[in-house]
Amino acid sequence: MRTSPALGLSLLVLFMGSAGALGSDFKRQADTSQMSSQASILSEFRFGLSAQDPWGREGRDGSANLTGEILFDKPFTTSDLFTSYFIPRPHIGGSLNFDDRTSFAYAGLSWTIDVTPNIFVEGSFGGAIHNGKDSSHPLSDRQTLSCSPLFRESGSVGVRLSANWSVMATIEHLSDGGTCSDENRGLTNVGARVGYSF
Repeated sequence: MRTSPALGLSLLVLFMGSAGALGSDFKRQADTSQMSSQASILSEFRFGLSAQDPWGREGRDGSANLTGEILFDKPFTTSDLFTSYFIPRPHIGGSLNFDDRTSFAYAGLSWTIDVTPNIFVEGSFGGAIHNGKDSSHPLSDRQTLSCSPLFRESGSVGVRLSANWSVMATIEHLSDGGTCSDENRGLTNVGARVGYSF
């Protein structure tokens, strides 16, 4: 089984960043009085690489994507840490394919939960518009994606390298959820991202 070059490069980015985090015990430092005086709507910027649909039609030749995402501050906060986990951050982002296969832009909500001070998990849900072709021909390089927009879900596991920088492994899936076609397999990408928190 041939491993996608994009997947290998994504894993290299992730593991290099994780090794730095494991070597030193960084702590997030936040001065709440200073943060409250610096009002900003931006929370975090992320960029990375992903393997395009490595188990499907679009990933047969190791197709890769450049990804980017902006997360905004939570619309409101609570003093209770547990309750704050249920308040999502809005996000917008995109995935640009290098091989003229399906690219897309998306928006939605993200929920981030700290497992330890340095390790977190995240889930997101929203919608995406895409330039994919509705082609079911067996020789086509594109997956049948039926309608646009589609639902988009993603999950990540991340490591904080410092108060500002983090790395994460991410899997995302686009599908119509059975609303447009009974045969829509969807599109699943996996990769690694680097995040910078403001």
